[in-house]
Amino acid sequence: MTTKPIILETTDLCVSYGRVEALHKINVRIREGEIVTVIGPNGAGKTTLLSSLMGLLPSRGKVAYQGETLGAGRTVEALVSRGLVLVPEKRELFGEMSVEDNLLLGAFARYRRGDRAYRETMDEVYGIFPRLRERRTQLAGTLSGGERQMLAMGRALMAKPKLLMLDEPSLGLAPLIIREIFRIVAHLRELGVSVLLVEQNARAALQVADYGYVLETGEVALENDSKVLADDPRVIESYLGLGGKH
Repeated sequence: MTTKPIILETTDLCVSYGRVEALHKINVRIREGEIVTVIGPNGAGKTTLLSSLMGLLPSRGKVAYQGETLGAGRTVEALVSRGLVLVPEKRELFGEMSVEDNLLLGAFARYRRGDRAYRETMDEVYGIFPRLRERRTQLAGTLSGGERQMLAMGRALMAKPKLLMLDEPSLGLAPLIIREIFRIVAHLRELGVSVLLVEQNARAALQVADYGYVLETGEVALENDSKVLADDPRVIESYLGLGGKH
C-alpha cells in the first residue's frame, strides 16, 4: 500500500488567549486526497485550531504545508493563493450580493494572478451544487441555511483548494440537508481535494472521514482510523450516544 504524501502537519502546536492555553501540543497530519476529521465537545479548541492554521491567531510550534514550514506572519491571502482555504462556521457570505457574485469573489486571488479559467470552475461548482445554479441571481441573504452552506463551500472551491478546511458545516441544518452536505464532502475527496473537517456531529463526520482526532480541553485525547474511532467505547459513550454502534 502506497502512503500518500502529507499535505499539512502540525508539530506541538500551541495557542494561548492571554494566560489561558487553548491548544496544547497538537500534532495532526492530513494526507493528500484524505478527509481528516477533528471532533470534540464545544470549547475543546476545534475552531481555534483552524484559525491558527490560517494565521488568524498567533501560535507556537510548527505548521508545515506541502512540506514547507509556514512562517508566523503568514497571511490568509497568501495561504489561499497556495490552495489552503477555510470555510468558517458563520459562513460569512455577502448577503447583499447575488449567489454568482459571491462565487466570483472566491476566485479573486486567481483572477489577480491572471488565471482566467475560473469560469470553468464555476461550471464545476454548479455541477456539484445544482441548487446554486438555480439560485445564481438570488441575493445570498435570502437563501436557506442549507443553501448558504452550499454557497460558502462553493465559494471556497472557486479558489481551487488543495486543502479545504470546514468548520462545523452541519451547524443549524436539518438532517436531510446534513446528509447532502456530507455526501458532497465525500465527493470532494474523489475530486482530489483534501479535507480537514471540524465537526460536532461526530457520527456523520466519522462516517465520511478516513482518519479522526478527538480534541478535549485543547489536547488530542484520541486518534485513529475513523472506523476504529466509531467503534471505540469512549467515543460511543461521549459523542455517539446510545446505539452508537448501530
